[in-house]
Amino acid sequence: MIVKLFSHAQEDRPLVAVMLLLIATFTLGLQDSLMKLMSGETSFWQIQTLRSIGNLIFVIILAKVGGGLVLLLPKNTRGVYLRAAFLAACMFFFFSGAPFLSVAQMAVGLYTYPLFICLLAGPVLGEKLGKWRITCIIIGSLGALLVVSPWKDEFVLAQLLPIVAGFFFACNVLTLRRACRHESTLALAFATALIFMASGLCGIMILSWFPLSSALQQSMPYVAVGWPELTLVVAAFAVLASLLNLTGNICMTRAYQTADASLLAPLDFSYLIFAAFWGKIIFDSWPTHTTLMGMSMIIGAGAIIAWREQVSARARASMRIQSAG
Repeated sequence: MIVKLFSHAQEDRPLVAVMLLLIATFTLGLQDSLMKLMSGETSFWQIQTLRSIGNLIFVIILAKVGGGLVLLLPKNTRGVYLRAAFLAACMFFFFSGAPFLSVAQMAVGLYTYPLFICLLAGPVLGEKLGKWRITCIIIGSLGALLVVSPWKDEFVLAQLLPIVAGFFFACNVLTLRRACRHESTLALAFATALIFMASGLCGIMILSWFPLSSALQQSMPYVAVGWPELTLVVAAFAVLASLLNLTGNICMTRAYQTADASLLAPLDFSYLIFAAFWGKIIFDSWPTHTTLMGMSMIIGAGAIIAWREQVSARARASMRIQSAG
């Protein structure tokens, strides 16, 4: 029996997509908070490799249960693995700043991605930047500027890393919707796990063969050390992170495959709420007033972008109907 969540998407199901997206943002918010919590116990390369191995094992098991290993084969191999590469770059920049930033700062930086989608819509999709998009880009950029606050004494360059992650996440979203809409969620998860494992192993090998200076290793151990001592706690966490990561990404992938991005984009910002929630629960840390203000501006800009995309989609559909008539 084929489990529908794992098979190829056949039709739009907006209500199911909304539920899946909320599950995804809740789960990924927890995973990212725990990754920050464990950043002092492991390295990015070590946890990336271990988590990816766990993902590969779980994906193969799910494929066997859900309809067979054929679900792991992509229809558009280039698109699927290009998306996985974008996600690998996104995760590197996102988690590189984890030891130095709050969960809220990481989340807000990542969620500048709708602004990058607007900027990339021209060269990638051939769309023009209208007044609404330009206005939203300005509002969202000002919101990001408030969160980063480069004028403050406590500003560190690491605060820019999640914003770079937002750029690569935007590339992932565009690739998913344009080239991977009809892919099996397990094929996408399998490709992502392979690329993540390859990037993790490359990082470990390079840093083992060409170790960085002791000063860099001490100041940035999370990304400057390849393979620290593996403890039982880290191994157990890798299994948990794999389960959370796989659950969140499968739910998010299927959500975007079965509903218009313009419908889901505003709800996608629930990740910021969940990130703040988990930050309070795990670290007893709440976003500052400046961060909350910047977060609100970014959410507002993203919501307006989504609304305008929905209006444009309806207008295009109406024009097609009139032309056909």
